[in-house]
Amino acid sequence: MGLLSFVANAGKKLLGRGKDEENIKTEITQSFSSPAQVENLEVKVEGDTVKITGEATPETLEKAALIAGNVEGIKNVEIEGVREDADEHYYTIVKGDNLSKIAKKFYGDPNQYNKIFEANREVIKDPNLIYPGQKIRIPQ
Repeated sequence: MGLLSFVANAGKKLLGRGKDEENIKTEITQSFSSPAQVENLEVKVEGDTVKITGEATPETLEKAALIAGNVEGIKNVEIEGVREDADEHYYTIVKGDNLSKIAKKFYGDPNQYNKIFEANREVIKDPNLIYPGQKIRIPQ
């Protein structure tokens, strides 16, 4: 299983209300706006770690991992086939960031911010509303 790490004290507040596994599974399922889904999705919460299993494309699995990891209280996500191999593939937002700044950093062009937004639609609902500690994908 691959492992992604996250900032545990940042993200959507879904834990501690009971049914943590069901809440994260629902968040993953409802976050996909396209037909892409994770078939046979199973979510297990063990302390600050979420373990996800299911069948989907690598990109869809990455997005599912990011959705689960961007929940407050989650520090790690384990999912088959997803690894945090390269810093340029994932990015953790810091105070003062916006998508244009991030696009300039990775692509040299702030106008490429929409490329980042589109790759992260499931975790960024509004390109003007990102927060420190949120982890996103940086498409190549």
